[in-house]
Amino acid sequence: MRAIITLATICLGLGAAPLAAQEPVNIRPDRPSVTVETPNGPVEIKRLQDNDHEITGEWARTSRPCPPFCIQPMTPAPGVTTIGELELLDMLEDSETVLVDSRTPDWFEGGTIPGAINIPYTQVVDRLGDLGCEIDFDGWDCENARRVALFCNGLWCGQSPSAIRNMISAGYPAERIFYYRGGMQSWRVLGLSVTGD
Repeated sequence: MRAIITLATICLGLGAAPLAAQEPVNIRPDRPSVTVETPNGPVEIKRLQDNDHEITGEWARTSRPCPPFCIQPMTPAPGVTTIGELELLDMLEDSETVLVDSRTPDWFEGGTIPGAINIPYTQVVDRLGDLGCEIDFDGWDCENARRVALFCNGLWCGQSPSAIRNMISAGYPAERIFYYRGGMQSWRVLGLSVTGD
């Protein structure tokens, strides 16, 4: 009987190995989260706290056929500033900056960066009024254009670079455009908050 109890204790002990302590996953050592204002109220952006989390599914894919999924240049057009996640988070705290998800609506609805508005790359020139430009007889007057940051699916996605080049061709000042090249793939790899499905 004692052998059975000892064997049961050993089996239970093996199955109940102590869980590793979860270490905090901050954005920066001194900053666990960023709160941004959205039309639906404030949203806290933070990283997933599961130290064992891994990307799966669509976002884990490393190789997509090129064309159309070719690696994008670091700078999509002269005068445009390319930024990373920390710069984007700082911009999100500025109420004057507009974050544009330039992907098609189905991608946007599947999950986006909190605070982003959806202006698909195919519609961006028609919607420059949403970004502070005014229509005039010759096209667009973008003297009062807002500071914007554009992104799409990642380093292999050409939607935001196309949108940026079209905006500049329509008169949008390049120095007011910022390109988050990492897009949703890098955002998700870092475990940052996503809104939508």
